[in-house]
Amino acid sequence: MAKETSQTLDRGLRVLTLLSDSPEGLTVTEIASALGVSRTVVYRLVVTLEQHALVRRSADGRCRLGLAVLGLARQIQPHLRDTALPALRRLAESTGATAYLGVVDGGDLLTVAVVEPPRSDVHVAYRLGSRVPLELGAGGRAVLAARTAAGRPLDPPWVVSSGETPAGSGIAAPVIGIPGIEAAVGLAAVSPPDDLGPRVARAANEIARVLA
Repeated sequence: MAKETSQTLDRGLRVLTLLSDSPEGLTVTEIASALGVSRTVVYRLVVTLEQHALVRRSADGRCRLGLAVLGLARQIQPHLRDTALPALRRLAESTGATAYLGVVDGGDLLTVAVVEPPRSDVHVAYRLGSRVPLELGAGGRAVLAARTAAGRPLDPPWVVSSGETPAGSGIAAPVIGIPGIEAAVGLAAVSPPDDLGPRVARAANEIARVLA
């Protein structure tokens, strides 16, 4: 580790990362083993993070992310939206379909940005702030596919759904490579043709490059 960095802060952030990947929670012993440090060090980190509501401990001693993390996450959404809008506008204009960006929030995909096509007489509306379970719809399924791939490229790099949500059918691609964030770019359309998949994947890659 470079001399200019803080080892304690680094370890605290690594604790939060571990807990974000473990919704069932981890014990102090499990965290210490994963980090390769003593239980005493981890206990002090957990107590400090707990005081700031970034970590909570249940009666069984397992540590989970605290509610303060939600407040921090909400501040990320405007940045994601503003960053994604140019790519979403190009996608909506070139396809004539409604483009959106969704981020994982618990077990749902939360829509944080929507762009409707400017020159389309008929298109599917998609509500900003809507929530759809990850198992339903192209966006959530794209995120789940990326999880299953565990870093391997998807083939094809998009997912198609048909009539699984109130918005109808769609195509979506995961936004990969942004630490701590799971997201997907999608198109909502009455019956989107498969040849729109590459355009959705390109938009997702463009957003990932800007945010990385």
